[in-house]
Amino acid sequence: MYQLTVEQSFDSAHFLSGYEGKCGNIHGHRWKVVLSVEASSLKEDRQQRGMCVDFSTLKEMLKGILERYDHTLLVEKASLKEKTMEALLEEGFSVVELEFRPTAENFARHFYEQIKAKGYQVAMVQVYETPNNCAAYRE
Repeated sequence: MYQLTVEQSFDSAHFLSGYEGKCGNIHGHRWKVVLSVEASSLKEDRQQRGMCVDFSTLKEMLKGILERYDHTLLVEKASLKEKTMEALLEEGFSVVELEFRPTAENFARHFYEQIKAKGYQVAMVQVYETPNNCAAYRE
């Protein structure tokens, strides 16, 4: 089995609603997403002969998924008062509402599912909140 790994990063702010501690406040991260895909065989066509997937194709795909979250405030749906959300949007802030609590664990699964839906055989997705702390998801 062959395995390829690429990584991309994005910057965003979030908070953990209901969390008692520092992470209950709005704070920012440089999130690093490490994607590993697998293939049992190598391509035979002229352009990609001897490759599982072209690294540049894989990196661009991952970058495309992460662009939505870059330089935004990541908010779990219904975790802010309606007036607060309206004020943020009225001020022109970029806010992404999520169906899940914005933890590294939930993002790892979220990105895994998005990439798998694009037809890739995903081995694992790791999401680093800090240089030393990451969560991973694989089936």
